[in-house]
Amino acid sequence: MTDGEALQRENEHLRAQVAQLVEQIARLNDRVGELLAIAQRKARKVPAEKPAAPPPAVEGDAKQAFDQRPTAPEKPVLPERPKAPRRPTGRKPVPSHLEAESHALRPDVCAHCGSDALDVADEIVEEKLHVVKEHQRRRVVRRTTCRCRRCGGRTTPRSLPAPYERSKVTCDWLAWLVYQKFALLSPLDRIRRDLAERGVPVAMSTLVSLIERAADLLDPVDGLHWRTLLAGSWMATDGTGLKVLVPKLPAAHNGYIELYRNQELAVFQYEADKTSDVVVSKLARFRGTLTADAEHRFNAVFESGRVVEAGCNAHGRRKFRDAEDTQPVLAAEGGAFIGAIYGEEEAAHKLGLAGDALREHRQHRIRPLANDFERWLVAVEPTLLPSEPLMVAVRYYRNHRDALLRFIDDPDVPIDNSPTEREFQNVAKLRLNMLFAGSTEGAHRACVLLGIVATCRTAGVPVQAYLAWAFERLGTHREVFGLAVGEVTPAAFKKTLG
Repeated sequence: MTDGEALQRENEHLRAQVAQLVEQIARLNDRVGELLAIAQRKARKVPAEKPAAPPPAVEGDAKQAFDQRPTAPEKPVLPERPKAPRRPTGRKPVPSHLEAESHALRPDVCAHCGSDALDVADEIVEEKLHVVKEHQRRRVVRRTTCRCRRCGGRTTPRSLPAPYERSKVTCDWLAWLVYQKFALLSPLDRIRRDLAERGVPVAMSTLVSLIERAADLLDPVDGLHWRTLLAGSWMATDGTGLKVLVPKLPAAHNGYIELYRNQELAVFQYEADKTSDVVVSKLARFRGTLTADAEHRFNAVFESGRVVEAGCNAHGRRKFRDAEDTQPVLAAEGGAFIGAIYGEEEAAHKLGLAGDALREHRQHRIRPLANDFERWLVAVEPTLLPSEPLMVAVRYYRNHRDALLRFIDDPDVPIDNSPTEREFQNVAKLRLNMLFAGSTEGAHRACVLLGIVATCRTAGVPVQAYLAWAFERLGTHREVFGLAVGEVTPAAFKKTLG
């Protein structure tokens, strides 16, 4: 081996040793970093104790005054609040009014030895909710024609009541269809598919025709409800859109459904648009108070003086709630006034007050709150910018003060129009299912059936039972029963229920 080769081999050995040392140093640095991190975490969890400060040196009179210093009173021990009674837990019993399907089970032989010599030792009774799928049935009526022996004349007994002559369905079936469509809000296509699964094929055109027949039968009842509303002293109204197919129009027309209601009746009406002239002509015979939103189309109705305006405080309450995003303090103050007014109104309803008693409660309990609220509105209005949401809420009450506080002096007027707006929840669901009305006549008929169903709910009348009862008296046996329209209303049916 030459000297050059020996020197080169020694250099390679030294380089390998240096690489090993660098690797060991790197591992030691990593370990030191881990130990430092652990130490820092422990230091954050257990802060170092600070040495207690020495007590102040006091002598003579100062020491005496320090010793006689007043001490903080002990916190009084409050009595324990009585615990509220626990609400009953567990499953509620099965309603007893349901028709019972009974089954009696008894063993034939002993499960242990196989003997059939058994004596009754105990009985276990179980009650469960059960359902039987609704049956679609045929009604077959056989009418026997007889010949008179004396005169030779032929006599055929009259058939059972039906919605109309030669109808394919009974009054009960038509009531079931209307209930499915306008009370349960099921689309006709879904009803048709359900019938098909039960082996009852019914064409869509037949279902549409039956709905038309039902609306035509109940149209006189709906008309009587409307005349009753016009003759009353108070009603409320609101509206929403409805798409309607009109011939020769390239797209569905945006029509308008209005609801007029009082505490007992509800009437839906369809209009092609929501112009002021339509409302004025519609309410020309009405003399009373109308609760409605602050819309310009009602201005002409109230300007005549025949109709008194009443507003909806729920709209004002929502305006103050929306303004809390930009003016949280002031908007909350204004909302607190309205909340206190609603609290007193709720207390009156819990007490069951009505008539003069309700008027007196409102005047003594709500009127002072309304006066304080008005002074607050006057004080806060100059401090707001015209574009602020809170200014919108303030001006709403400043501009419509008399209408919004009309309920204080009139016990028939509610504090807001929320019950009317809630009725449109059903309309919205129905509108989502059917997308549009097939024609203007279809929209009018839908309004008739919606109004009858809503009136049944208001009166606490079972919808399907009333519809079957009414169709029997308005259909083929109308002259047999001989009832006036006023005797076939949901209110008249309610009297028959006892």
